[in-house]
Amino acid sequence: MDALSKKLAIYSKLGMRSFHTPGHKGRGDLLSPLAFPEYDLTELPELDMLHTPQGVIAHAQQLAADIYGAEESFFLVNGATVGNQAMFLCLASANCRGKKILIDRRAHRSVVAGLILSGLKPEYIAPEIHPDFKLPLGLDVAGFCQNSDDQIACHVTSPSYYGTLVDLASLIKWRDKNSPALPILVDQAHGAHFRGSFFPEGAVTQGADLVVHSTHKTLAALTQAAMIHVQGPRVNRTALKQSLELLQTSSPSYLLMVSLEKAMSSWRDFYWDDLYEEVMLLHKELNGTLRILTAEDVGQYSITGLDWTKILVNISTLEIEVDDFVKLLRTSFLIEPELWDDNNVLFMLGIGSKPEDVRVLREALKALAKQYSIPHISCKSLNNQAPVQFLTDARQLPPVRLTPREAWLAAKRTVKLKDSLGLIAGETISVYPPGIPLIAAGEEITPYVLSFLEQAEAYRWQGWQGFKQKEILIIDV
Repeated sequence: MDALSKKLAIYSKLGMRSFHTPGHKGRGDLLSPLAFPEYDLTELPELDMLHTPQGVIAHAQQLAADIYGAEESFFLVNGATVGNQAMFLCLASANCRGKKILIDRRAHRSVVAGLILSGLKPEYIAPEIHPDFKLPLGLDVAGFCQNSDDQIACHVTSPSYYGTLVDLASLIKWRDKNSPALPILVDQAHGAHFRGSFFPEGAVTQGADLVVHSTHKTLAALTQAAMIHVQGPRVNRTALKQSLELLQTSSPSYLLMVSLEKAMSSWRDFYWDDLYEEVMLLHKELNGTLRILTAEDVGQYSITGLDWTKILVNISTLEIEVDDFVKLLRTSFLIEPELWDDNNVLFMLGIGSKPEDVRVLREALKALAKQYSIPHISCKSLNNQAPVQFLTDARQLPPVRLTPREAWLAAKRTVKLKDSLGLIAGETISVYPPGIPLIAAGEEITPYVLSFLEQAEAYRWQGWQGFKQKEILIIDV
């Protein structure tokens, strides 16, 4: 087996066009003058301290706050993951134990970790599945407004992994009128670039109380570099700072922190307009031959906006398996996508992307679509396919019997699937796509959930260790 360093060296020389994270796409000019190993230093007197900043780090964080319109911003060296975890932990207190928090069911797994750490009880809001892509692309915020009694906060993911937006403005407007003390937390990991006229409005300027950005995903920061922004009186700032100090390393990387500072300045000098024009041309020339998520989808299935830097392509109309499609992209066109499932391929742009990259992608998709097209099959036929029909209604969500923390700490055992009805799940199980939990640890296995689990061979599963044996991990009570 080759050493990791050798593998990295070999890969870096392949000349692949990056349509995945990180946002800098390997362009050293965006990170200059960051120098390794010279800048790999520790918390020296002249270099300030991340957890008690008073000098250059404090200044850099305030610069970020000013740019995003926050009152305070904090650098994260454990990714947006630690930002989500800190959001939940700073809400936890003696008088909040066992209290509920409203959560978008599409939430990242770091949100589940935050629930485990905090002991808070989730009340999930079901997303809407787009029938063409069979992915959870929309979320009706009315579900939050109807379920806000006795909740201590709302947590929303916007944009989604695929670039779709939640109607955050309506949610905040409703909060301000009906429940003014309710904090709204936003996982905007994929929206650190939401500034300026080419992008949707950011969650901070819309009025969210806590917002996490995974800066490295789209801007010129090193992988793992992120930020969290706070404003208003609804969040205890001391508790937030203590949570970050508890969860983050005591030896923060100065390379990560200086890359966050650099990301703020490089954004202003980028040619987003040229990139935007190329993406619009791709949409125009290919949508219809392939099913591409575009602005035409806004207003449907609770999608209220779209980030054009995410290019989601469905290849169901082609006579080729998605794994073979991606293999051809990689080997014939040197294109590296972010992810793919049974029918969809996601391409991500970032500050390191160039208009030429999008042109190459457009021509590659054209060539493959022409080569593998199926006569008399068009994108319109996707509308006749049955959508994934689970968890699109709040009534389908299984009841929460234990908090994620209680489920994490509880004794567990394995039982046959046929004997699991009415028991409490000890593992979180998702069907992919769409990638949202069918059942989460601590939830009751209902007849509705069991009906899907009994069709194990019909789906691709995440988190289900015993699906081949038709077994499931349950809480031993």
